[in-house]
Amino acid sequence: MSVKIRLKRMGSNKKACYRIVVLDSTMSGKGRRVEDLGTYNPRAKEENQVLNLNKESAVEWVKKGAIPSDTVVGIFKKNGVNL
Repeated sequence: MSVKIRLKRMGSNKKACYRIVVLDSTMSGKGRRVEDLGTYNPRAKEENQVLNLNKESAVEWVKKGAIPSDTVVGIFKKNGVNL
């Protein structure tokens, strides 16, 4: 079983926000998640509300072998999470 860290789309039409979740790679994006790591809202007005992330948990999952998607890697790099 391989595990991935990816984004799960939430919100209504044209007002998307995302959850950063840990999923089994065989599940779809709307499948049962293993853990929620935080949220990403690119439409937030204040910069401190764009990303809410449990950084320690994210690093632990990567150490355990979870594979982050390309988008998640970019979000982590922008916000100072060292993988």
